[in-house]
Amino acid sequence: MSDLIRLDAVSRRFTLGGSEVAALDRVSLRVAEGEYLAVMGPSGSGKSTLLNVLGLLDRPDEGRYWLGGEDTATLSEPALAQLRGHRIGFVFQSFHLISRLTARENVELPLMLCGIAPTERHRRSQRLLGELGLENRAGHRPAELSGGQRQRVAIARAMAMAPRLILADEPTGNLDSHSGEEVITLLEGLNREQGITLVVVTHDPRLGERAGRRILMNDGHINTDSGGG
Repeated sequence: MSDLIRLDAVSRRFTLGGSEVAALDRVSLRVAEGEYLAVMGPSGSGKSTLLNVLGLLDRPDEGRYWLGGEDTATLSEPALAQLRGHRIGFVFQSFHLISRLTARENVELPLMLCGIAPTERHRRSQRLLGELGLENRAGHRPAELSGGQRQRVAIARAMAMAPRLILADEPTGNLDSHSGEEVITLLEGLNREQGITLVVVTHDPRLGERAGRRILMNDGHINTDSGGG
């Protein structure tokens, strides 16, 4: 199976308190199409920085990142934004829903930003919310939804552009055990049934064990990789 993600010797540095810190230090990683990868490690290990680089939210200082065979280092900011909008879906611990918008409007937002016609936006949002059991909550705002329902809306939004890659940052971190199980089962179903590549950052070893492959990060390095790559 071909690689969707390829990082070669990627480094990302920040200056904190007058000292330079390597959040990523010559990290190399390959992730195949359709793979389910858990990224684990303590706070400050580089997990979030890695996710930001993979999501094209941040550029590395050194090294190269290919996404679907495309060298992202050669792309302008508008081209990166287009690639991110069409190929990557994000699911965050804190949901990041817009409070004044309804569930349906939150799902339709990335479609609107990508210039999708209103009738097609409505069709997709209805289908996605229906598939996630939220058809009766389409007109509700986030404050009127439970934590589990908000995260399902966030998953529907992540799926709106039919991405090849979902990046999930502690997707169950703000949920009770029952809602967390529902959310991770939904994400795993997208990986298994639709072949979407799933990368999950988690502190939870039980969640990490469910992934097909696990990497453990520390001090900006990948210390262990259960897939060997």
